[in-house]
Amino acid sequence: MEGPGARLNDPIFVRLEQRARDHGCDTGNMRPMRAEVAITRQVSPGIVRCELTHLDRRPIDLDAARAQHRAYEERLADLGCEVRSLPPEPDLPDSMFVEDLAVVLDGVAVIARSGAQSRRPEAESIAAALESFRPLEHVVAPGTLDGGDVLVVGRTLFVGRSSRTNPEGTEQLQTIATPHGYTVAAVEMSECLHLKSAVTRVGERILLANRAWVDTDAFGCAEIIEVDPTEPMAANALLVGQTVIVPAAYPRTRERLEAQGIATVALDISEVTKAEGGVTCCSLIFEA
Repeated sequence: MEGPGARLNDPIFVRLEQRARDHGCDTGNMRPMRAEVAITRQVSPGIVRCELTHLDRRPIDLDAARAQHRAYEERLADLGCEVRSLPPEPDLPDSMFVEDLAVVLDGVAVIARSGAQSRRPEAESIAAALESFRPLEHVVAPGTLDGGDVLVVGRTLFVGRSSRTNPEGTEQLQTIATPHGYTVAAVEMSECLHLKSAVTRVGERILLANRAWVDTDAFGCAEIIEVDPTEPMAANALLVGQTVIVPAAYPRTRERLEAQGIATVALDISEVTKAEGGVTCCSLIFEA
């Protein structure tokens, strides 16, 4: 097992630490996160009726979607997560996308109130799954917040201004998170459903982004890796420990990550993508 000094000599860490100093950012809390618990939910048989905002509806092969989701859960387990798979919700088509219903932070879990009214009933069972791990706080009307719009980088919560998350929801998140040592920053975005459609964290302070969809100047201390221009939807990637799960459909962007020394694994999520989902959407991952 590597000792603590090994990470300090890692070229990626050294590069990020210097970048953080150049931007006047704190480097004291730069540490690898251990993804221990992953809450997932099995695919709803009603997924064919899912909400769509930026995509045209295409037929979804339910059996294939279930198989892809099982492979996703197996990969999370392989990477060290304790996977807690919730049963399917037949009457809630989008319910496999558990990320949108909560934001799990150190010391508190924030139960979201989705901007899509059809998704709000999903919150009850997610709250029940989280209550043994964290005290719960709730976003309430008129606020709306989707977890897919919240990108956690260190102690900063970047929140996308999307059709699913309104200023009242962002303000409530700030009120809840501030006593736990977090700051909240709103981020402009366009042409995609959630902030994490446009940018995700793939390292301690490394972000994978589609600059056409989000202004990356908002993430001043972070190093930005751009998606391949032929793969605009490739910015949604999932960091688990020190490995990044990427959709198999975007090999050129995967090559860019690996060229920067980032370990990746690719999964086929083609049926999930038809429901406007990605690899971050299908789990809530946090330290127990």
